[in-house]
Amino acid sequence: MTGVLSTRALNRATLARQFLLDHADVSALDAVTHLCGMQAQEPQEPFFGLFSRLRGFNPAELSDLLTTRQVVRTHLMRRTVHLVTAADALAWRSRHDAMLRQKVLGVYRTELAGVDLEELTTTAQKILADDQPRTMGDLARAVATQWPETGTRPLGEILLAALIPAVQLPPRGLWQEKAGARYLPISSWLGKEIDPLPQDETDPVGQTLVRRYLAAYGPAATADVRAWSGVAGLPAAVSALRDDLVTFRDERGRELLDLPDAPRPDPDTPAPVRFLPAFDNAILGYHDRSRIIDDEHKGLSVAGTRVVLVDGRVSATWTTTTTGVVTIDQLRPFTKPEQSALNNERETLEEFLKQHTET
Repeated sequence: MTGVLSTRALNRATLARQFLLDHADVSALDAVTHLCGMQAQEPQEPFFGLFSRLRGFNPAELSDLLTTRQVVRTHLMRRTVHLVTAADALAWRSRHDAMLRQKVLGVYRTELAGVDLEELTTTAQKILADDQPRTMGDLARAVATQWPETGTRPLGEILLAALIPAVQLPPRGLWQEKAGARYLPISSWLGKEIDPLPQDETDPVGQTLVRRYLAAYGPAATADVRAWSGVAGLPAAVSALRDDLVTFRDERGRELLDLPDAPRPDPDTPAPVRFLPAFDNAILGYHDRSRIIDDEHKGLSVAGTRVVLVDGRVSATWTTTTTGVVTIDQLRPFTKPEQSALNNERETLEEFLKQHTET
């Protein structure tokens, strides 16, 4: 062990690795790669996540990545829709298959009890072979004639969130576009099959997930890795990596894992005001979220509320109007310097919205 890390030290490490301590001079593609994807069930939120992380971010850059198929929207970590690079979608999907199936069955086990999932998958694949985009409802209705008692919602969810690796197609997810979710199999959209899961007891794909997670979120406990990914079966990967990692303890006594050379800034490093989108993984990416949000406010992280970081912690919420006016609701009193910094960053966000809003 190499010591105890205070909550504030963990906060500054998280901010540094999440590009929230200083705006990063990297491309949107490199940022999405580094962050291991961005939670994106609310289609516009990744744009605000990158605004707060990248210097001079232009939302057209991310839209272009979607239309050129360099990033995709797909069900992955925690069975939620994530915006991930095409390379990561192909490499990681098989490692998440069992978790995705388990989570959907956990919701619809009764409705799907009489359904042969292999037969269902084969039937749906034949329908999707024409490479025509379909909504979840369209596909569910197309197969429902064979399972009329099941209901279209369970059929659609198990197919497109678990059994068939699929992506949500643009224009959904493009900047300031409103569009329903239409799906194609990943293999059709990217022209490549997903990588098969290696039959290796050291879990090489899991090792990659752990390394990448620590680079973007560490230091962290194995429970944090599990909370971020939704994948429970990572002990073999962690065991295989242990000799390459360093360990710490947090103030609660949990063992924390980390990459030896990853940034761990001085806890007294000033932290700028940052506006985070709904469901940002900087908060949701942990089992113990106390490094960035107080227990009394942690419900905000799963309620789809946009939050503001002041001194590195969730200290306010924010909303915006269709005209780009940003409104802030404080969760605690601010000092005059904090209020001034908050007002400055709000003006920057409003200018971003004004500059990039079509009239």
